[in-house]
Amino acid sequence: MRIADLATQRVAIWGFGREGRAAIHALRKRLPELMLALYCSESEAADAQAFDAALRVYPNEPDAVVLSAYDIVIKSPGISAYKPAIITAQAQGTHFTSGTALWFAENPQARVIAVTGTKGKSTTTALIAHLARVQGVRTALAGNIGLPLLELLDQQADLWAIELSSFQTSEAGSLELGVVTSLYEEHLDWHGSRERYVADKLKLVDKANQLLVNAQQSSLLEKTAHHPHRLLFGQADGWHVAEDAIRHGEQIVFPLQRMSVPGLHNALNACAALAALEAMGVDAMAAAEGLASFHPLPHRLQPLGERDGVQWINDSISTTPQATLAALESLHNREVTVIVGGHDRGLDWTPFVEAVKSRKSLRIVAQGANGPRIAATLRTAKSDVPLGDVDHLADAIEMARTITPEGGAVLLSPGAPSFDQFHDYAERGRRFAALAGFDEKAIVGIEGLGIA
Repeated sequence: MRIADLATQRVAIWGFGREGRAAIHALRKRLPELMLALYCSESEAADAQAFDAALRVYPNEPDAVVLSAYDIVIKSPGISAYKPAIITAQAQGTHFTSGTALWFAENPQARVIAVTGTKGKSTTTALIAHLARVQGVRTALAGNIGLPLLELLDQQADLWAIELSSFQTSEAGSLELGVVTSLYEEHLDWHGSRERYVADKLKLVDKANQLLVNAQQSSLLEKTAHHPHRLLFGQADGWHVAEDAIRHGEQIVFPLQRMSVPGLHNALNACAALAALEAMGVDAMAAAEGLASFHPLPHRLQPLGERDGVQWINDSISTTPQATLAALESLHNREVTVIVGGHDRGLDWTPFVEAVKSRKSLRIVAQGANGPRIAATLRTAKSDVPLGDVDHLADAIEMARTITPEGGAVLLSPGAPSFDQFHDYAERGRRFAALAGFDEKAIVGIEGLGIA
């Protein structure tokens, strides 16, 4: 469905975040006479009316009866497609779409690399854009990484590096290359079950002319084995990490000590980016030198600095236990206090506990809504790791400051979303920085968004 197809339809927009605003702007640009309704929160209503005086603003969540009154509803990604009201309205004939779907319909000829994965997708997407630009390719960096595609509606690029969340994979059009970095349990509150999350995530697979997946995940290999043009990263005959270097087959390409982002997981993300560019015909061997100049994304193992002999590291983007384990692995030779916990989505913390319960030089401070459950799992497993259990992030920071020895590090890597205490992971990361004694305003957004 293209934007022009909405001209004679009854259209509503649901959500007034950045995706919703981008949709309003795009429709006003292409269809200035179209009547538009907006459903948003009560706190957003005044700003929405100021944003577009012609909008019919409804400061409430629409029910099935309301949704059924529209032909088309443009829904923001964070609103679950499995809400009963949506399912009922669909049965009554209402079509639900998104800014992502509209952009793909408007740009069928775009050369797109779409990246998804439980973890690693943002860094991999940003690396693809950075390394392509190093090679002189005019590249767009957009999508779930922080720039809605509709904000770039009428702009042109030679290559599009697009991050898609599990909420968006079904909305993509045809892809020249799809990339799946990893596949774990996440977003069960949106998808309803692990099985549905996996199925939604892998909707990207059948949209991709070529598919690139992580060879180190057996379940991912099994679930994508049917793809006729599947490529792999992370195995010895291609782009992989071995003996402190990124390698292509047996050839040493880039030493890990020169990587600008820490951790073996980020080295594997770099392999994914290089393999993706190679699949698109870009000289990946030459592009690899650009790994040294890549700027780490904020809130992703972001070093904040030192206070009283202790390093502080912001990994607020961590929303799964597996992500926290990867963060700890990047600091495996250090004395570390890790702050975990946040919004409880019911994820299983047992694998995390089994991996760390006998680890030396580690202290854990559990906080937030699921902090007590994490702490209970550690105690049940008879963990040897010193454990603190507090209510809020501010309390956790004070405890971490007290118990971390000089020369050690305090790592915020919650393994859970932020919604119990904060609007999003970025607000949580900035608050962590401020409470640790750093300038939260110095934590800027992701560099390189847009087209360059």
